[in-house]
Amino acid sequence: MMDQAEKLRQAIDNLKLKQSVNRSPMAIPQIKRAARVITVTSGKGGVGKTNISINLAIALSEQGYRVVILDADFGLANIDVLFGIVPKYTLLNVIRNEKSILEIISEGPMNTRFISGGSGVEELLKLDRQQIMKFVESIALLDKLADIIIVDTGAGLSENIISFIMAADEVLLVTTPEPTSITDAYALIKTVSNRDKSKRIRLIVNRVDSVDEANDVSNKLVLVADKFLGIKVEPTGYIMQDEAVTKAVKHQKPFALTHPKSMATRNIRDICAKLIDKNGFEDAHHSSGIRGFMNKLISFMKA
Repeated sequence: MMDQAEKLRQAIDNLKLKQSVNRSPMAIPQIKRAARVITVTSGKGGVGKTNISINLAIALSEQGYRVVILDADFGLANIDVLFGIVPKYTLLNVIRNEKSILEIISEGPMNTRFISGGSGVEELLKLDRQQIMKFVESIALLDKLADIIIVDTGAGLSENIISFIMAADEVLLVTTPEPTSITDAYALIKTVSNRDKSKRIRLIVNRVDSVDEANDVSNKLVLVADKFLGIKVEPTGYIMQDEAVTKAVKHQKPFALTHPKSMATRNIRDICAKLIDKNGFEDAHHSSGIRGFMNKLISFMKA
């Protein structure tokens, strides 16, 4: 009989083989390091954060990266809704030691994969040290299966969400030009700056009517964050108002696939390009991977 460890190793080998066949020829660093963990968040809900997460995953996959999305919006998880896929298991099944991490990964479009978080955060807090170590060892397998892990958090300033942000190596903060969205984005930046002014925050402005509007919002947030909070915020792109996005959501498909030549898709590819330039490769080099991310997350949550 094949033991569980051997089954896991065989499953990993099969996944690697499948991914290697489907990957594009883009040159990716030859030395496999820990996965790059990017947390996508926002100060308020309804700004398009999840839509950006899944379409960014598509854009990265098109460039040959193995991408896994972790849906950590535990109150309103909707990665599966936007993909039109209902996952059978969630991270909660791993936390309860009912399934391995490999058994809960759902297949998304364009060779992307995603994991539904379920109500995992609350359960994590109930685990003892030995159970936590076992869980971290299980989820650490993602470092071998993914080049980039996108963590889609909830919106707002709750302690759980802030813990996800502080545990991440990189943070993508999504806002819109609406005054309330900008105010909430600033509040989130302020909360982060009070804990770690060296935290790297990249800014994406969604649903803009023009490039000038995008630049205006970005410049204001960058300037006030630097002047009053002493924290660096990096403009990383914008997404124009585009009917293609609305149509894609109605069909439960990523707009990068349903409307590959749309303005929104061009915008998301521009953001992707900024994330994988030479500075992006440096980020990958310094990444602590999903193992490091989870260890820090649990530490923050139990503090």
